Amino acid sequence: MSPRRVRFPAVVETPAAAEPVPTIGPVIFTVDLNGSPESIDLSGLPCPRLTRALASALAEVVSAPGTLRDRNGVRYVVKRIREFVEFTAAALPGSASDLRLSDLEPDLLDAFETRLIAQYGGTSKEPYLTMTYLVRLLKLVHEAHPDAFGAAFHARLGFTSASAHRASKPLDAYPFPVLDALENAARDDVARVRDRILEGENLAATGRDPRRHGWDRLENVLWYIANHGPLTVDDASCKVLRPLGGREELNGRLHLTARDLVPFLLLLACQTGMEPECIRQLRSDCLASPARGYVSIAYVKKRAPGSTHKTVRITDGGSLRFPGGVIRLALRLTKHTRELIDSDALWCDVGRHGQARASFDGPQGSAVSRQWMSERGLDRLTDRDGGPVALDLRRVRKTVKSRQYLRAGGVLEDFASGHTRPVAAKHYADIGAHEETHEQAVEAGLEQALGAALSPPVVLSDDGDRLDDGQAALTTREIESALSGEQDVWLASCRDFFASPFARKPGAACPVPAWGCLECPNAVFTSRHLPSLLSFLDFLERQREEYPAAEWTTRFGLAWDRIVHGVRARFSTRQIATAQVIAEGGGDRLLLPASFLEVIA
Repeated sequence: MSPRRVRFPAVVETPAAAEPVPTIGPVIFTVDLNGSPESIDLSGLPCPRLTRALASALAEVVSAPGTLRDRNGVRYVVKRIREFVEFTAAALPGSASDLRLSDLEPDLLDAFETRLIAQYGGTSKEPYLTMTYLVRLLKLVHEAHPDAFGAAFHARLGFTSASAHRASKPLDAYPFPVLDALENAARDDVARVRDRILEGENLAATGRDPRRHGWDRLENVLWYIANHGPLTVDDASCKVLRPLGGREELNGRLHLTARDLVPFLLLLACQTGMEPECIRQLRSDCLASPARGYVSIAYVKKRAPGSTHKTVRITDGGSLRFPGGVIRLALRLTKHTRELIDSDALWCDVGRHGQARASFDGPQGSAVSRQWMSERGLDRLTDRDGGPVALDLRRVRKTVKSRQYLRAGGVLEDFASGHTRPVAAKHYADIGAHEETHEQAVEAGLEQALGAALSPPVVLSDDGDRLDDGQAALTTREIESALSGEQDVWLASCRDFFASPFARKPGAACPVPAWGCLECPNAVFTSRHLPSLLSFLDFLERQREEYPAAEWTTRFGLAWDRIVHGVRARFSTRQIATAQVIAEGGGDRLLLPASFLEVIA
């Protein structure tokens, strides 16, 4: 068979490129929040190219492990996207409809932040939080379209805020009595939920099918719920169910409701101090390794990249005072609801319309939690600022951590469990609830340092016995010399005037000021010196009127403290009264240096 020749055309004629699509379709998409869908519609916004790019970035953030998995958080970011796009359209009205990403300028972000600061105030964290999310989304847009932004706008994405951002004050803890009241109320309510559902299960076991034996008996209705699932609007007439409590109440006799989740989540937060979002997303297999009254909770902390899977060891037992027991009770009470929706979520409830669901978002900050606080009278508790208490599981965690911090004595190594030391110090130690404790610690530290550098005064009784708590030893000769007065130097007796610790060279006379004896380790004080000390103390008190408080403390504070707490406190009331009378008589004023006679007289 002879070979065949094949000819190829010299020039390949490719079809012309299609024209760009002149319009962009609607921006509607659905994100999955741990098995619960959330629909997002941004179709009505101007600047369609910018809107679509930000929507794609948001979908990527939600789908990836991270912090933005809460329904309220997603809705918050969607709201901020709307505000930015509408602001952009208002700032560029002539080109909003066909605005391209390359048209964005750095001044646009700066102007938007300025508008936020004017709206919320310079002390609010909202402007910085909004810019954090917005810059994060724009960075993802740049990763998806590297050539879309201009060089100047890309450089602007290198930082979040154009203004000098003041670090927001960390969320403060509740007062400890408030935490105790919240925990007690939550424990009591969990017990009521337990009793209600167990009673409902017992009644359901005695009921019969209401479709044949009537809907007018409570046990029959509960039998139907136990065997066919929660009641909906299609199951029975509302008029028939109303005398028995209505559809929502009847479902609540066998299933947890959204209101029941409030005390459960609150009680666990009070007992464990876990992150609120981690408590809300616990799974039915979260308990592991029970031993010797303890059990571990395995949970996921999605805002801890590289270390998202964590465990915490908790106490376990057959009481609601043990977090392990609370979780086991929740597993028991939600078992039937989990089976209805085939979910492994720990927190499952039945809504008002009879739908079983996995409630990942939780009740924090909702009308349900406010209603629960009001019913229990907890909104009448007083917060640190004097206002009523509002439920915030983040503050519950702060308060539990605060108690741990105080029990650990402020030692970060014993306190920073679950955090790095800088995070533990900034967010959980340096809060308003610890200001007084920290001030006392600083004051105690200064007193300790001063005590180490300055030994307490040596005080003798008239018989030569030690009245002070000092450790310095006195020889018999030094005691006899102090009692005889042969070494008196105005306010005290000196163990050796020519062996002063303040002298520049051995054997030189003591060079300290007139009241330096009060700070000198050589000084020995007896009742004979009390009149002079009290006269000098009177002089110090009068000097308070001559100097500002800070200057008086600098000049005379140490001397005043040494007399009042170091010497005078060692003598009896009768000795002090006698010395005061002698001092007022004027005889011992001759013991004062000449430079003070005019001032005191």
